[in-house]
Amino acid sequence: MNLLRCAWAGSQRYGALVWSGDIASSFGSMRSQLAAGLNMGLAGIPWWTTDIGGFHGGNPDDPAFRELFARWFQWGAFCPVMRLHGDREPRQPQQGTTGGAACCSGAENEVWSYGEEVYAICKKYMKLRERMRPYIRRVMEEAHEKGTPVMRTLFYMYPSDATCWEIEDEYFFGPDVLVAPVLYAGAVSRRVYLPEGERWIEYASGKEFEGGKEYQADAPLDTIPVYLRKGSRGF
Repeated sequence: MNLLRCAWAGSQRYGALVWSGDIASSFGSMRSQLAAGLNMGLAGIPWWTTDIGGFHGGNPDDPAFRELFARWFQWGAFCPVMRLHGDREPRQPQQGTTGGAACCSGAENEVWSYGEEVYAICKKYMKLRERMRPYIRRVMEEAHEKGTPVMRTLFYMYPSDATCWEIEDEYFFGPDVLVAPVLYAGAVSRRVYLPEGERWIEYASGKEFEGGKEYQADAPLDTIPVYLRKGSRGF
């Protein structure tokens, strides 16, 4: 398998795992990554990822960046590959004078580098990712055998639902899990459309919702709105 920042239609046959490059650390950049991931899947490349938190910038002691990092990390749990990487600020002092010494490392970027609240959120979603392992294996097997995207647009799953063709900020992670990332700073809720013809279970609360309608989903900092199709195997 090759971790690449560029690929083209057909690259998946060579074991291409594409990440979106050295992107900015901002909510605007995060929104762009969601669009990129969905388009990558439609182009036939199911293995895709981002640098969680973005690559360029971001101070782990900055409350605004901690919020972005938490939102990006919980979304990363529902990406084909969950991967933390970035060049954080402030940069560490130069050590030595020879070789690559002038290329200084960024600030600490481990999950425990962002304070106790964010660390708890990271642990929550790392554990959830582990819980999803059997489900992800099934999804990855389908991608291997059929080229089916891991991240799927709503219209890919429900082409007869006209509203699904208009939704750009939700997606399916595999066949049964609908994910609605929080993509704006300061948001503690967001509108979520659930495709028609199904009943949906909100993962965080266990509440059941009718499809074909839009709802206001609660999304405190430790919660990404996720829904399971009722009757599915889910995770």
